[in-house]
Amino acid sequence: MSRIEVPMPQMGESIAEGTVSKWLKEVGDAVERDEPILEISTDKVDAEIPSPSAGALTEILVAEGETVEVGTVVAYIDPNGAGGAKAAPAAPSEQVPSAETPIVTPPPPAPATPSPPPASPDPEDVTCTATSEERLRTRSTPVVRRIAAEAGVVISRVTGTGHQGRVTKQDILAYIESGQDAAAAPTAAPATPAPAPPTPAVAPPSPEPTPPEPRPAPARRPAAAPSGDDLWRRFAREVDHPVFPAREEDRVETMDKMRRLTAEHMVLSKRIHSHVHSIIEIDFSAVDRIRRRNKARWAKRGARVSYTAFVAWACSRILRDFPSVNGVLSGNNIIYRGAVNLGMAVDLNPGLIVPVIHDADDLSLVGTARKIIDLATRAKARQLSPSEIQGATFTITNPGVLGTVVGMPIIPKGTSAILGTGSIEKRVVVLTDSESGQDSMGIRKRSYFSLGYDHRLVDGADSARFLFALRELLQDFPEDA
Repeated sequence: MSRIEVPMPQMGESIAEGTVSKWLKEVGDAVERDEPILEISTDKVDAEIPSPSAGALTEILVAEGETVEVGTVVAYIDPNGAGGAKAAPAAPSEQVPSAETPIVTPPPPAPATPSPPPASPDPEDVTCTATSEERLRTRSTPVVRRIAAEAGVVISRVTGTGHQGRVTKQDILAYIESGQDAAAAPTAAPATPAPAPPTPAVAPPSPEPTPPEPRPAPARRPAAAPSGDDLWRRFAREVDHPVFPAREEDRVETMDKMRRLTAEHMVLSKRIHSHVHSIIEIDFSAVDRIRRRNKARWAKRGARVSYTAFVAWACSRILRDFPSVNGVLSGNNIIYRGAVNLGMAVDLNPGLIVPVIHDADDLSLVGTARKIIDLATRAKARQLSPSEIQGATFTITNPGVLGTVVGMPIIPKGTSAILGTGSIEKRVVVLTDSESGQDSMGIRKRSYFSLGYDHRLVDGADSARFLFALRELLQDFPEDA
């Protein structure tokens, strides 16, 4: 009987793991194809995961509240199962061996008991005798296991604060910083000399073997201090926030998952990308005129075209002319993206999420406006699918909607640029008559745009040309967009 795996899905390019928030089905339940069977939570989205096939849920491998890496199988589905009836055989299948146990076959293995001696020195065999609680404590993410291996720490010694005692990244780092493992090594060393007293005659030679005993402790400490390539990998992937004392009048709350992972991503992005920002001022008179002229017509079509839609449409049209702005550095290579996928930052208050408009350059102005509203509405209702929050090649964030004049946004990992749009306000400007060349004062709706870009890939001149092209398109916006 072939079973179908249900893996932990990729919830975003920068997400390596996900948490099972809730199982919507139980073992034995019948499921239809694309019917939600569990809820997944990450820092970016809470999503319902659909069943990849119709059948019956035969096994759940990851409990609620447990975090596993992407690709981990969380459950199995039997496509031939009808539900209910499939769950019942699971219990009898374990009882069948107990019924067959009385057969004479078990006695032969009994004489083979002399084999335990080799099992005791083998650490792998010893771990097989561990309790379920001990095995659970050693289960952790690859990051935690790697940190423990580099520091020479046995994970089972660490007190876990995660689900059912699971050791988290914060647990292992706190354990290493506290020096508990270093202190444990010297205490373990004196334990070895204890058996030495039975041979007093060898007292003179014992001083020489005794000094080497404490040496294993220092030998492990250098492993905890990474160097070279390993130091860079940890610098680019791991974040350890400093701790500050709380005062009596303060309120202390543990960060929720969204805030914690957002904080990590922002720190890592600042570490990796060489951030530079360029600012330009744009006149929205033409855009404002087109909006007023077509507002009633768009309303009849059920469309609401915001200033952001104009900006998104304009960016999608010029990004193909600036492949570096739409690309990304990958190791020693440059990836020039073949599609224009716009990430549109949405304020969840609290929190932030960036749904993506895929192939944005294929949409009309009205189509872009509808897509922005649809994604923003479903983002706030936490109804986005994993595919709708990944794959961005360029990001737009609009702090101006809350009155910010100009911002300096952080570049999302996996991209090389982000556009920050400031508030659109009426300002007094100098106007030059095209025919007479005479200057005059006028009032125009204008806004400051900032482009944050990775200077490793995008040169200052490229950013200036990009912003200039964006300004020209918005200030002379086509009527048939």
